[in-house]
Amino acid sequence: MASMISNYIIIVSISGVLNALLALFAFYRKTDFSGLRAFIVSSAASAVYTFAFALELSGNSMEEIKFWIKLEYLGMPYIAPSSLMMIMHFVGLERLVSRKLLVLLYSIPLISTVLVWTNDAHHLFYQSIYFREGAPAPLVDIVMGPWYIVQGSLTFGCMLAGMCLILWRWGRMRRAYLRQMLIIFVGQFLPALGAFLYLMDLTPYGMDPVPVVMSVTSSLYIWAILSRGMLTAAPIARENLFESMRDGVLVMDLSDKLVDYNRAAAEMLEDLDAAAIGRPLAQLFLPAGKEAVDYVMNSNPQVSEEQELVWLSGGEVRYYQVRSSPVQKHDGHLAGRMIMLIDVTERTLLQEKLLQLATIDSLTGIYNRTHFMELSRQRLKEAAEADAPFSVILLDIDFFKSINDRYGHQIGDMALQHVVGVCRLHVREEDVFGRYGGEEFVLSLPGTALKQAAQISERIRRNIEQSSFSTLSGTITITASFGVAEASRSSVSLEELLSEADHALYSSKRNGRNSVHLSGGSSITRFKPM
Repeated sequence: MASMISNYIIIVSISGVLNALLALFAFYRKTDFSGLRAFIVSSAASAVYTFAFALELSGNSMEEIKFWIKLEYLGMPYIAPSSLMMIMHFVGLERLVSRKLLVLLYSIPLISTVLVWTNDAHHLFYQSIYFREGAPAPLVDIVMGPWYIVQGSLTFGCMLAGMCLILWRWGRMRRAYLRQMLIIFVGQFLPALGAFLYLMDLTPYGMDPVPVVMSVTSSLYIWAILSRGMLTAAPIARENLFESMRDGVLVMDLSDKLVDYNRAAAEMLEDLDAAAIGRPLAQLFLPAGKEAVDYVMNSNPQVSEEQELVWLSGGEVRYYQVRSSPVQKHDGHLAGRMIMLIDVTERTLLQEKLLQLATIDSLTGIYNRTHFMELSRQRLKEAAEADAPFSVILLDIDFFKSINDRYGHQIGDMALQHVVGVCRLHVREEDVFGRYGGEEFVLSLPGTALKQAAQISERIRRNIEQSSFSTLSGTITITASFGVAEASRSSVSLEELLSEADHALYSSKRNGRNSVHLSGGSSITRFKPM
């Protein structure tokens, strides 16, 4: 039997160590959970209570045991009120934690501590303390005084209130927090059950089982803090705001691990559920593709920043605007960051469509005249600064009006598209290709001298002449005329250069069409391939 008492002392001592570690861990953990102080007080008070109880079990005299009982009451009366405060913060009722409530809840434990230390003078807490008969070691039993009942009622009342608050919020709590709520509920229920069995004298030799039970609840709390993100945020206080937002919200801790998220974020990110709490941001963003991963690798959690990303979701491409903002505690210290995901797919696609309408010719799919001019002016300027050659080619479909008149505008449109298709085979990545007019097209060729541009024109001319396209009216073959000009000086404007090319094009048309003419500034000559 003595060995059982020794084992009991060891378990109780371990419980004290766990509670002390829990209090220290919570104290040094960086978090914005508003109920953290109450949790620290509860854990520290539990450590004092369990250590003192272990020493009580090891006591040999009544005087020694009474002293350890007095030390127990430096911690035990404050556990239940502090746990209730922590739960109120957890379920979003921190607005009810007023100065009056704190005075009410902690005044009784304070009086209990004073009465226990002065009990020999008035016996208001214990009417008597005596050794239990038949016990294998010096174990004491008590006769309750009137204030013992007051303190016991407060303890059970706080525990019951805490459990009721958890059950009240249970049905409305998101799945991400159900495990945390279950652990907190167990942390209230098991000590309450142990205390009840103790008061009913249903425990071996009347020993208090609560300190042993606390070794279990402390282990659960430590596991929940390390793996479930417990005590990193007041979840329910933010839940209503989170769930009403159309944009996705992720709350990360200082290690960039997930602390909280809303329903919108769960719809945006693959596999985002309760099991994702505690995962690093890079792991959450990995399925979204390269841009999302690069964002995580290069972003600074301490700086507010905004970036639009191409986002892969469910096999389709979407566009998300990602806004990151640091989250600070009331004392100014960094607690983590909040990431907002805004789906801008519709807006981005609309902008791209508007941009396409503003820059692309709808029939041929190449640049329209306005955008061609903008891009070519910039390329001409860059060529002048680099002292590099720059040429332009104008081409016009021969007898295009006759095609429209004979076959109709639909066939005429096919002729335009056919010419564009042939030209694309010769257009380089650095070239700018646009529709200059009705049946007239233009190319600007950075880094290209007049002779090289003439050779490109001749190859295009020959391809157009040798190719044909099929219609319901039969196979149609067309030709085109070309005019080529090179920027002869750095100060020449694009309009001047195009005017020279236009004069060369006019010479091609006037001299039989289906040919290439070059503008040499003061003279225009026909290009004759070698």
